[in-house]
Amino acid sequence: GEKLAQESRERHQIVENFLLVLGVSPEIARRDAEGMEHHVSQETLDAFLAFTQQHGTSAE
Repeated sequence: GEKLAQESRERHQIVENFLLVLGVSPEIARRDAEGMEHHVSQETLDAFLAFTQQHGTSAE
């Protein structure tokens, strides 16, 4: 159970950070990530993460 919860939090954070880098407002990014995290493949998550790492986050 705890491992699944941690994986879900990580997926959410990857999607939310990606949206923030794209310029989505924090509130909308958080809300959208809640739905998107369940519907994207690991390949897409990996691409989101790579993009975010290359382009930084809006919080930086």
